[in-house]
Amino acid sequence: MIYNDFEVWFITGAQLLYGGDAVIAVDAHSNEMVKGLNDSGNLPVKVIYKGTVNSSAEVTSAFLAANNDPKCIGVITWMHTFSPAKMWIHGLQQLRKPLLHFHTQYNKEIPWSTMDMDFMNLNQSAHGDREFGHICTRMRIRRKVVVGHWQDPQAQERIAVWMRVCAGWADAQDMLVIRFGDQMNNVAVTDGDKVEAEQRMGYHVDYCPVSELMEYHKKVKNEDVDALVSTYFAEYECEKGLEDKSTEAYKKIWNSAKAELAIRAILKDKGAKAFTTNFDDLGDLENEGLDQIPGLASQRLMAEGYGFGAEGDWKSAALYRTVWFMTKGMPEGSSFLEDYTLNFDGKKSAILQAHMLEISPAIAASKPRLEVHFLGIGIRKSQTARLVFTSKTGKGVTATVIDLGNRFRLIVNDVECIKPKPLPKLPVASALWIPAPNFEVGAGCWILAGGTHHSCFSYDITPEFWQDYAEISGIEMVHINENTTVEEFKKELRVNEVYYMLNKALM
Repeated sequence: MIYNDFEVWFITGAQLLYGGDAVIAVDAHSNEMVKGLNDSGNLPVKVIYKGTVNSSAEVTSAFLAANNDPKCIGVITWMHTFSPAKMWIHGLQQLRKPLLHFHTQYNKEIPWSTMDMDFMNLNQSAHGDREFGHICTRMRIRRKVVVGHWQDPQAQERIAVWMRVCAGWADAQDMLVIRFGDQMNNVAVTDGDKVEAEQRMGYHVDYCPVSELMEYHKKVKNEDVDALVSTYFAEYECEKGLEDKSTEAYKKIWNSAKAELAIRAILKDKGAKAFTTNFDDLGDLENEGLDQIPGLASQRLMAEGYGFGAEGDWKSAALYRTVWFMTKGMPEGSSFLEDYTLNFDGKKSAILQAHMLEISPAIAASKPRLEVHFLGIGIRKSQTARLVFTSKTGKGVTATVIDLGNRFRLIVNDVECIKPKPLPKLPVASALWIPAPNFEVGAGCWILAGGTHHSCFSYDITPEFWQDYAEISGIEMVHINENTTVEEFKKELRVNEVYYMLNKALM
């Protein structure tokens, strides 16, 4: 159980038509199923059986209790037998937690030789789940439907994906994103409607002047900085000369450590889960300002789960935190990334993902190197500390959220990270990937969809995670994959435009 502070509630639907003995049997089967799900080892969140509901009052009571329990991050419903759907209406109107409808049944196979009418009356999931599905559709209830036997690992894995997304969603509902500085001047794609984002996706975005960060910077103790610098040298590869305290390079590393401690302290005090920086706003250098962009701090904080967005990109900062939280305990890693430059090479044409500095070492193919090099961009053109590495090879998924004015759009692209050639004169962290289905179609469709140059990448996430996220949040999602064609993708965008325009007009 990765998410020990969370629960998912399991509520079984039935009715009293078949008598008390039937309800007892339903309860026994449900308890056994929930225990089996928890014992499977495939679910990251504990399932809590909350009983069988047999009336409208019981449904409403159960859903209101789920709403009011902070540990409950979602509800699984299952109709053991026929459960008249009208009794679910008032409860579904009240439910504010993510919903998964599990179309399963207690027995795996039909007991051909022994099945009688009593068995038929009791085991009617094929009947009851359709009744429940109908009322959810009529009421336009957003939910995930998983079909399969409760002991089937594939069905359990689909539930596990939804659970992880529910955990990420719950984490976002009290997420504070603080921005040190504003958006980079005149950049459209990193901006957006913060009020609508909070209404739709839960997180709150606040501006934090760099001068406030500098008050924390002043209070950082030298001995704490020394200890963190020692941690750097222990955790990362580096040239021995960097440990020479008399050099400018060492001083830059020391200053980077001080910046990291200051950022950690202010994030902790504010209860923030994500942050952004802006290389044009680093404070007054003559009055405790940062002497370099805090790229090393951003890299390390990302690896620990803080959301990050460069150049004031608060949407990417929030999305990265959600990506990290959804993949807790998964092995391959995730990172904020930026489309940097293109490599035209026929079928191997690819996009180099990099940034000035800020890429998480969680995706590194080998131990990162701590290096200091000149950075000639932004308000501080100076020697700057950073972690240098290339990413692991393998398939992953990248995603971004854009604000289209009348809605948010989640753009998802399957990608494959390939091995790059050495970059001896570009000492930054990087990844090289080919977007699905190929460079021309993948990059073209990303642009047609309005995709950003920033995205949040993970080796562990599958598109199903983002499908569930879009369903829960009620935002548009488009998925660029191996089957995508430009013609069909453009049609999808046009249809979506009409759908959301009509949907807004009817609200």
